[in-house]
Amino acid sequence: MTTTPRWNGDRVAFRQATPAQTDDVLEVLDEAAGWLADRRIAQWPARFEAAWIEEALARGETWLAHTDDGIAGTVTLDRADPLWADTPGDAVYVHRMAVRRRAAGLGAVVLDWVQDTAGRDGTPTVRLDCVRANDRLRAYYASHGFAHRGDVPVTGAPGQRGAGGPVTWVSRYERTRPPA
Repeated sequence: MTTTPRWNGDRVAFRQATPAQTDDVLEVLDEAAGWLADRRIAQWPARFEAAWIEEALARGETWLAHTDDGIAGTVTLDRADPLWADTPGDAVYVHRMAVRRRAAGLGAVVLDWVQDTAGRDGTPTVRLDCVRANDRLRAYYASHGFAHRGDVPVTGAPGQRGAGGPVTWVSRYERTRPPA
């Protein structure tokens, strides 16, 4: 039996985003990216481009978190990530997780929902990464039960992985829950 997640008294509903909701996803990502940029945290680019999220939307991997006040967050769940190619085991990979500033604190609900969703599919392990220099986010993941699984270099602009470009070191984190 699944329960409806709650945050600050509001029900939280997770709905698969469609390509028609590209602007909704970008609004959440850009708000979070702007907040990071204002704090000089090079986690993501200052703004996202639609082309960066369109494939995940078309594959049904991107979700929107809705509260009573409307869209409050987004997260993309992948079944593979080349950043973890050296690590065996089935996992769900969290990408582009962001919440609106008015929903600060919702991230923990999102992470628990991801873990529950993965577990229902028989995958108890959730993996994610962040820029190694982002000490606050690293501490956040650790405080939510994620274990540090090493640092690796990636190429490309912040938030974008690709051949060439600057090298950024990222920290990998993993959380596994035993089956219920």
